[in-house]
Amino acid sequence: MNLPMPKTYDAIVIGGGHNGLVAACYLARAKRRVLVLERRHLVGGACVTEETFPGFKVSTAAYVNSLFRPEIVRDLDLKRYGFEAIERDPASFSPFLDGRYLMLGRGTTRDAEEIAKFSRHDAQAYPKYEAMLQRVAAVIEPTLTQIPPDVLHPKLGDLVHLGAMARALQKMGPDMNEAIEMLSGAARPILDRWFESEELKGTLATDAIIGAFMAPSMPGTAYVLFHHVMGETNGKRGVWAYMRGGMGGLTQALARAATDLGVEIKTNAEVVKILTKNGAATGVALRSGDEYRAKQIASGVDMHLTFERFLDPATLPPAFRDAVGRIAYDSASVKINVALERLPSFSAFPGHEPGPQHHGTVHFCPHQDFIERAYDDAKYGHPSKEPVVECCLPSSLDSTIAPPGKHLMSMFVQYAPYKLKDGPWTQAIKDEFADRCFAVIERYAPGFTASVIDRQILSPVDIEETFGLTGGNIFQGTMPLHNLYALRPVPGYANYKTPIKHLYMCGSAAHPGGGVMGAPGWNAARAMLRD
Repeated sequence: MNLPMPKTYDAIVIGGGHNGLVAACYLARAKRRVLVLERRHLVGGACVTEETFPGFKVSTAAYVNSLFRPEIVRDLDLKRYGFEAIERDPASFSPFLDGRYLMLGRGTTRDAEEIAKFSRHDAQAYPKYEAMLQRVAAVIEPTLTQIPPDVLHPKLGDLVHLGAMARALQKMGPDMNEAIEMLSGAARPILDRWFESEELKGTLATDAIIGAFMAPSMPGTAYVLFHHVMGETNGKRGVWAYMRGGMGGLTQALARAATDLGVEIKTNAEVVKILTKNGAATGVALRSGDEYRAKQIASGVDMHLTFERFLDPATLPPAFRDAVGRIAYDSASVKINVALERLPSFSAFPGHEPGPQHHGTVHFCPHQDFIERAYDDAKYGHPSKEPVVECCLPSSLDSTIAPPGKHLMSMFVQYAPYKLKDGPWTQAIKDEFADRCFAVIERYAPGFTASVIDRQILSPVDIEETFGLTGGNIFQGTMPLHNLYALRPVPGYANYKTPIKHLYMCGSAAHPGGGVMGAPGWNAARAMLRD
C-alpha cells in the first residue's frame, strides 16, 4: 500500500497570529503558494475576539491597537475586509481618591489644562516632553520596518545601514543622550526629571510596565514607555483605538484578505516538529500525524517553541543554542475580562451613561511608589497585595460587542508572577487575586463589584497554555536593549533567518518585537522573497 505524498507548498507559516497572517498575505501577493497552520480553533493568536460570555464579544488577550502598521492596512486593503479602528477620546482617565481626576490624550492645549490642575510646571513641561518623544520616534520608527543588519558578520550593506542609523542619532545633537536613555534606561528617573506631580507621573509610569516584569525604576522600562507613544490611528499619531467588533476584527480582516490572495488556512493544526534534511527545513509534522512540505518555513511562535521544542537543539550551532537559552520570558501580567450590568460610576466623575471617563484606559495608580511596592511583592514570588490595575471599557464606544445595555471591561494587571513561591497557580489563587483587583476599582467606583455578571481570569500560566506564549510573556520574549533591533532575537540572526536553512522567524520574537504591529511578519516576508 502506497502512502500519499505530503502536500507541498512554497511556504508554510507556523502560527496564525497577526504577524503570521501578515507574512502569509505578502508571500501570497508575490504569487507564492502558502499554508498557515494554527494550533487553536480560530486564527488570530493573542489578537482575537471570542464569545467568552453569552452575547459578549471579548478581546480575550490583546485589547487596544495603535502600533499596527498603516502601510499594511493600505497594501492589503484591510478596510475592505472589515478593519475599522475606533478612536478613543480621551486616551486615558485617572481618578484619584481625593475626588480629582486627570484626562490625557485630548490634544496639547486640553492636556495642559488637565495637568495644570495638579502642577503648572508640569503643564508647561508636558508639550516639551511629548516633542522630545517625537524626536526620538523620528529616529526609531523607520527601523521598525527595516530588516536589521548582521552585527556579527556584517557585509557592506550592513555597515551602511548601521552608519545611517548612527548619523540619524548624531543629527539629534544634545537630544541623542536622551534618546539613548529612552532605549536603555529606567522610566522613573526620566519622569522625575521632567515632572513634579505624582498623579501625572503615576499615570505615565503605568505605560512603562505593561507586560514587563519590572518596576519603573529598572533599566529597560523607558523603552516600554516609549513603545506606547509610537503608532497611529486613522493617520493621527499616538492615538490608540479599539477595533470594531473586538481585536479579532483586525485578524479576521487579515484572514479574509489572505484567503482572497489564495492562502490556505488550517485551524486545529498543531505543529509538533519542524522537519529538516541536511541542515535545511523541509516541512512540518502535526500532532495529528499529518505532514506538509515547503520550500520555506516561517515560524510565528517564540524562540523556545521553535528551537527547543520543534527542533532537536543538538542540530543547532552551540553559540546559537546558548543564546536562545538565555532569552528571558519573565511575566507578571494577568488579564481579566469582565461582563458588566452597567458601566462603573467613578466618585471623581460620576455617571453610568457612556462618557469620556469610560472611553480611554482607566488608570488606578496614585503615584510611582504604589507601583514599586506592587513589584516588591512579585519579585519574591507573590501576587501583589495592592495590584496595579488598568482597564478599558470598549463597549462604551462599540455597541456591537455586548448585549443592549450591558458592557465589557478588559483589565490588565501587574504584578502576578508566572512562578509563584508557594506552589502552582490554582483557581483559588486566581479568584483571590481578581478579588483584590476588583477591590481596587471599588474604592474609586463604589458599586462596581455588584455590577459584575461574569469574569474570566487569565494568569501568566493560562496565557502560556492558551496562546502558546512561553512564560505568559506577551512580547514572545522580554525587550531589554540587548534583545532589540540587530540583537533580536539573538545577535547575528536579526535578519529573520536562522541557522536552519529555509527556516525564518516572523513573529514578535523577531525585530521589532511585541505589540500588535505586523512589522515582524511584513519584514520576514520581504526577507523570504529576497532569498
